[in-house]
Amino acid sequence: MATPSRLLRGSRLFHSSPLNRQHYINASKHDFDRVVTNGANERVVLVDFYAEWCGPCHALSPILRKLTDERQTKSGSPLDLVTIDVDAEEGSQLSQKYSVRALPTVVAFRGGKELGKFVGALNEGGVANFLDKF
Repeated sequence: MATPSRLLRGSRLFHSSPLNRQHYINASKHDFDRVVTNGANERVVLVDFYAEWCGPCHALSPILRKLTDERQTKSGSPLDLVTIDVDAEEGSQLSQKYSVRALPTVVAFRGGKELGKFVGALNEGGVANFLDKF
């Protein structure tokens, strides 16, 4: 009888469990630093700078949640989502640091480095095209 290690040798493992995606809604600066600017994080993280009073932000938010739940990067890793309320004190500081001038603004990061951004409420196809870069 073969041992388990011999049974697995040369075979591919299949996992049917979902990818471990993370959504950090109304993230604190501590969470932002831990998830986004930590250079050890090699996952693509989308940061959605928004405000409660912003109508286009409310239109974009469900699209971002849906696509980060359904899609993955070219390398197969999940997409994480961080939302930052620019009207909160910490959110205001972060929006200034990343030169957010209009809402909504979405910035993609990997390993603490900015990969790209878009401004305005894109439709689902527009957001999907943006995500296809990663």
